Order: sequence, then C-alpha cells, then structure tokens
Amino acid sequence: MIVLGLTGSIGMGKSATAKMFAEAGVPVHDSDETVHRLYSGKAAPLVEAAFPGTTEAGVVDRVKLAGQVLADPAALKKLEAIIHPLVRADADAFLEKHRAAGAPLALLDIPLLFETGGRNRVDKVVVVTASPEIQRERVLARPGMSEEKFLSILAKQVPDAEKRRQADFIIDTGHGFEAARKAVGAVIGELTGDKSGRHGS
Repeated sequence: MIVLGLTGSIGMGKSATAKMFAEAGVPVHDSDETVHRLYSGKAAPLVEAAFPGTTEAGVVDRVKLAGQVLADPAALKKLEAIIHPLVRADADAFLEKHRAAGAPLALLDIPLLFETGGRNRVDKVVVVTASPEIQRERVLARPGMSEEKFLSILAKQVPDAEKRRQADFIIDTGHGFEAARKAVGAVIGELTGDKSGRHGS
C-alpha cells in the first residue's frame, strides 16, 4: 500500500482536495478532524492536566486553550507534545486497518507535514498550492481572520515555494474544482496504475 501525504499552506485548498481523494475511493486520514475527536476524548484529561481550566464536561474548549497557548511558544510546544503522538498513533491504526483490507493507496492529510518531520512517514507527498493572491483572498474571507493573523500563521509555515520543491506531486487549486479533480485523478492513476480515475476503496 502506498502512503500519500497531503499538505499545503493555509488557504491553498487542502481540505477540498482531500475530499476529492475520498470521493475517488481513497481512504483519507484527516489530522484536523482527529484533533477534534481527541479533544472530546482521550486528549481532554491530558490537556486539562497540562492547562487547567481549558476543558468543560470532558471536552477541550478550544477558545480557552488558545487563550493559554497561542502567544506562548513554550506552552504551544507542551500542547504539541501531548497531541502529536496521539494523532500519529491514530494515523498508524488507520493505515494498519486499510493495509489489512488491501487498499492500494491511503492518504494522510497532514497540515504541517514538513514542519513536523512527517516526510519520513509517507511514501509520496502531494502539495496543494495557489497564487498568493488567491491564497490571501481565501484566508481573509474566513470569519475572525485579520491581515495580521494571516501573516503570523504564514510566518510559522514552511514557505509554499519550499513545499513545492519537496513535493512529488503539485495540485494547483487556483483553476477551479474541475481542474483540481482531474489532477487528483491523475495522481491516483499514476500511483495505483488505474488510469480510469476510479478505484475500489
């Protein structure tokens, strides 16, 4: 089974692209969704122990947690040390399950793949990209987003050009959904040898 990593900077269309892989029958593991799940499950008591007052009824309150960690690099590192191993274990179990089921290809959607040393966990990397203008427009359209916040997020991420340099495949999401879907189909075809654009899950 080939393990494909999907990543891209903020606003590049990664979630929409992951959905296209899923629609084409590829099992997709979503790191962000896993964190949400962990925050209302096994991570909650660990987060509460490290950051008292950040959970309510056994669920992490993301706003309260953000208040404690966002402006504090040491606190953020502490949080990542709790969450990253749990997400990784979840992804490993996911891969195991689909490997046992005989899936030819599985996708790990990892927002900070290069930033967290995830390159060695996958066989190939797809980077989603778009022009800086499209990226900016998409991100600033998000609720609660400001120019300042956008720039601070960008500063923490490996630059788009560097991600593209390290990618095995690049999908430009700036040309609309149809073009992106076609690119997804081409990646699947190349990796599985199935040129029809569809394969069994």
